[in-house]
Amino acid sequence: DNATESVAIEGRNINFSVNTRQGKIVPILKDCSIRIPSGQLWMLLGPNGCGKSTLLKILAGLLTPTNGALYVRRPKSYVFQNPDHQKLFVQEDCLPEVFALTIVYIVNLLFHFSSLVISRSLVVELNFCVVSNANAIFIARTNLSLQTPEASLTMQVVMPTVEADVAFGLGRLNLTNSEVRSRVSKALEAVGMSEYLQRPVQTLSGGQKQRVAIAGALAEACKVLLLDELTTFLDESDQMGVIKAVQNLLDISGEVTALWVTHRLEELEYADGAVYMEDGRVIMHGDAASINKFIKAKQSSYIDRINS
Repeated sequence: DNATESVAIEGRNINFSVNTRQGKIVPILKDCSIRIPSGQLWMLLGPNGCGKSTLLKILAGLLTPTNGALYVRRPKSYVFQNPDHQKLFVQEDCLPEVFALTIVYIVNLLFHFSSLVISRSLVVELNFCVVSNANAIFIARTNLSLQTPEASLTMQVVMPTVEADVAFGLGRLNLTNSEVRSRVSKALEAVGMSEYLQRPVQTLSGGQKQRVAIAGALAEACKVLLLDELTTFLDESDQMGVIKAVQNLLDISGEVTALWVTHRLEELEYADGAVYMEDGRVIMHGDAASINKFIKAKQSSYIDRINS
């Protein structure tokens, strides 16, 4: 239906609780409802511990809500705050064969994108996969603690060049090499990283690594980007680079939607809309300017109380 067509992300009355070791049930999210229009950049804000990252993980499919209804347009991608720990989600059951396939794909990538020779045997174990060769070691660590089917396997992968890193997720799409290269170059262009194609990933700054991670999602034709506090570890110019990259990407594509978790009020001015949370609840939901005004009023009344 057309109503859903124009909405990229919708959650209705989402609740999420955790059980403590003492058997107590602790509510983390309480009746949260959000609705994000297609093609826009929205911010999800609130004080530390208010539940914003938990809500984002539920939208990403990494956590299952206790109850509530959820719609997120696909394909979607989740990029989180530490640029050195970007993850890839493989939507399959966590079986050794999946690891083997993924590792074989890494080997193919190394072969195509970095002219490295694979010299030693491939090791595939259930918790740890290592691909090693004469020049480098690539480690894919697997984390089996996530119980939802979408996130049954998360991997952390270190790729040799920016080009190979962005191409990584394209392995399951049956593309030709030239299609892969074309997608990679378009995605890097969108985030302003074209001239870094052959650069080793480890030589990039934090913000550049974030932009490469976003390019990876874009290369896979993701329709929804879920971005968790991307600028936390970055200096000011890097922060601006990432925000501008996301804005530019939305402008170019016209159909990508981004939800950005942040605690920085100054990032609101780049958003089309925002959701403000406190203590596990959505307190306000609307255009960025009104939310900015609302938060500033809250802050000044808090400062007045402290000073009175």
